[in-house]
Amino acid sequence: MQRIGLTGGIASGKSVVATRLAELGAVVIDSDVLARQALAPGSAGLDAVVEAFGPGVLAEDGSLDRAALAGRVFADDEERARLNAIVHPIVRRLSAEREAAAAVADHGAIVVHDIPLLVETGRADAFHVLVVVQAPADERARRLVEGRGLTRAEAEARIAAQATDEQRLAVADVVLDGSGSVDGLRAHVDELWSRLSAESADEVAAETP
Repeated sequence: MQRIGLTGGIASGKSVVATRLAELGAVVIDSDVLARQALAPGSAGLDAVVEAFGPGVLAEDGSLDRAALAGRVFADDEERARLNAIVHPIVRRLSAEREAAAAVADHGAIVVHDIPLLVETGRADAFHVLVVVQAPADERARRLVEGRGLTRAEAEARIAAQATDEQRLAVADVVLDGSGSVDGLRAHVDELWSRLSAESADEVAAETP
C-alpha cells in the first residue's frame, strides 16, 4: 500500500486533484469530510466544541453553525488552536480506520490522504509521497470571492490562517500547478497516477513470493 499526502492552500485546485485521483482508482480519505463527521449532531466532538465556544456556534436545529464558528476561529489564532485540538485527534482516528480498511481490501491500494492543514499539523513526513497543489495567493483569493461569495478580507484571512506557499513547497515531493485550467490540472494528475501505479505494481511484485 502506498500512502500519499495531498495538500494545498485553500482554493488552490486540491479538490480537482482529489476527485481525479478517486476517478483513477485511488482510495481518497478526505479530512474535511471526516471533520464534518467529527462535529455531526449528537457527536462528542460537537459537544466539546459547544463547551469550548458556547451555544452561539449552534444553528437553530442543533447542528453546527459553521459560518459562526469560522467567523471566530479565522480571526483568532488561539481560538483556531482550541478548535483544532478538539477536531484533529478525532479526524486522525477516523482516517486511520479508513486506511486500515483500504489495506485489508487491497494490499496494493494507493491511499490518498487529502489534508488541507497537513503542513500546519506537522505531518509532512508521514507519507511515501507528499503532493502539493500550488496557485498564487492572489488567484486563490479571487476564487474565494467569486466562487464562494467571501469578501476580500474574509478570503485573505483564510489564506493567512494556513501555511505559506514557501512552507508547503519546502516539504513537497510533487508540485502540481493549480493556477491554470481544470483540464490542464487533471492532465497533470493523470501523469502522476501513471507513476504511482507503476511504483505500486513494482512493490506488489517485489513482495510476491
